[in-house]
Amino acid sequence: MIGIQPDDPDPYLLTSRDGEVAVVTLNRPAKLNAWTQADRAALTRLLRALEADDGVRAVVLTGAGDGWCAGQDLAETAAFDPADPAVARDWLDNCESLYDAVRSISKPTVAALNGVAAGSGFQVALLTDVRVAHAGVLMGQPEVRHGIPSITGTWVIREHLGLSRTSELVLSGRLMDAAEARDAGLVHHLVAAGDLMPTALRVARELSEQPRDAVARTKSWLRQLTEPGYRRAFEAARAEHGAAFAGGGPQHGMRAFLGRSS
Repeated sequence: MIGIQPDDPDPYLLTSRDGEVAVVTLNRPAKLNAWTQADRAALTRLLRALEADDGVRAVVLTGAGDGWCAGQDLAETAAFDPADPAVARDWLDNCESLYDAVRSISKPTVAALNGVAAGSGFQVALLTDVRVAHAGVLMGQPEVRHGIPSITGTWVIREHLGLSRTSELVLSGRLMDAAEARDAGLVHHLVAAGDLMPTALRVARELSEQPRDAVARTKSWLRQLTEPGYRRAFEAARAEHGAAFAGGGPQHGMRAFLGRSS
């Protein structure tokens, strides 16, 4: 199985196998598994490797510690140079590559939500096929609170919730608890914390037992149904984020947040 290089003293990604189910754990618990561009690129490569591995028939994504993924590591984006338009463009290209990998994998994906799923972490969770969570999970799109436009997140959430509920979530930046997310249809299985991984693995095994070709073709059609809006969202994000970062507003908001959190 593809894994992390053995000389990496602090790997962001941990991999294991449960039969034909691959388990990928995001491993930066001190930051609620927030990711950098390098981390997302590594996860993109891993997902593509799992797609090519005939011994893997389903994938479970989870996090170490108290977070699933808090989204972008703000220390990275807070340092973006407003005078360099390439930084926001490259950042979005990096996000799009990961989202593409999650959307295009032909094998069932299950998010085992063990804690906070926010920002791009929330978006990736919503791109998986099935989501399992426990009562302590919080989910949402807090970008606007840091001066960051919510563009791709708005598209992803609207696909699930419609325009009215999406507007309230993305403009307030608040986080939903697991019960609200379950009632909204964002969480499929709400379980006790101790049952999270057993349930996620059971669901993944059940999905992996379905005829492989039928699953792959169904997932391909689901992706095609949303492809035009998905690409349009990234086009809009490049324009809106590019303008916002050029003005320095997001960087100022993120530095202020990091200062309060330190």
